[in-house]
Amino acid sequence: MEYDSTTTGFMSGRDIIGEVTEAVKKYIKEGWTDERNLTIEEQLDKTSMGKTDQFAFVYMYRLAHNTNLQNRKRFRRAPVFLNDDSDSTNVYLHRPPIMVDLFYLITAHAQFPSETAKLLGWLLLRLNEATHLIYRPRKFILPDGREIDSLGRDYDPNVDLTEDNLVVEKVSLALVDDLTVGDAINLFSLHEAPYRPFLTYRARIAIDGPLVHAPSGTRVTMDRAQQTPSRQPQTQTRPNGRPVRHTPDSVERAQIGPEKHHLRRDIDDFDDYNN
Repeated sequence: MEYDSTTTGFMSGRDIIGEVTEAVKKYIKEGWTDERNLTIEEQLDKTSMGKTDQFAFVYMYRLAHNTNLQNRKRFRRAPVFLNDDSDSTNVYLHRPPIMVDLFYLITAHAQFPSETAKLLGWLLLRLNEATHLIYRPRKFILPDGREIDSLGRDYDPNVDLTEDNLVVEKVSLALVDDLTVGDAINLFSLHEAPYRPFLTYRARIAIDGPLVHAPSGTRVTMDRAQQTPSRQPQTQTRPNGRPVRHTPDSVERAQIGPEKHHLRRDIDDFDDYNN
C-alpha cells in the first residue's frame, strides 16, 4: 500500500522499553519497607559496589526479537474505534507490533556477603509478585499527534480496564536462566565491577508502529496456495541427535554395469575346484 507522511502518525510504542525499565525500578522501590535506604542503580558501577550502603542493580543487557509470536508485516486495521464501524472516514491501519523480549540482570550489593544474600532473596520474592508490572490501556498516537486509547478517548492510564473493546497492555516479569556464570563474569569485568550473585528476568512487550489514515481502505494481496508434498521427508537424525546416513529423496541411485540378476557364487564348489 502506498501512503505519504501526511497520513502517517508517530511511533506509538517508541517509549515502551524505557517505561518497562522504569517500572521495574519503581516496583522494587515501592516494596522496600526496611529502615535502611535502598538505592536503585541502572548501571553496574564499581564505585557503588565499593560503598557500605545497600544497592539493587537493574541492568538491561539484551533485547531479542520473538519470532514465534511475530505476524506478517502486511497492513491491517488497527484496533482503534473512533466511531461506529459504518463510518469509513476514521479507519486507521498499522503493521503488526514487534514482539520483543527484554532481558534484565538484577543483582544486589551490601557491606557484608550475608547481607547481600538476604537482599538478593528479598528481590527474588518481590519480583515474583510482579504479575502486573504494567497493566494499562494500550496507547495509540494519531497522525495529528493526539494520544488516544482503543475507544478513541484521550489517553488516561487510570480508566476502567473491563470496558468492552478496550485493548489492554500487560507486561510482567518472568525469572529465566539466560546468562551463564562465565558470561556474567565477563559482563561484570567489562564494567570493572566485582562479581556478585545475580538473577536474570525477561519482560515480553509489543512495540506498536505508526498509524496510517486510510479512509478509502486498502487492497490486501495474499500469496497463491501451493500444493503440499505427499511424501514425508526422511528423518535426518536419530533420537540421540546423531545423523542418519540415507540417500536423498531427490537423487536417484546410479546404475553401474549390466542389470543384476541376484546371482550368488557357491563358495564350497569353488574351493573344491581349485584344490
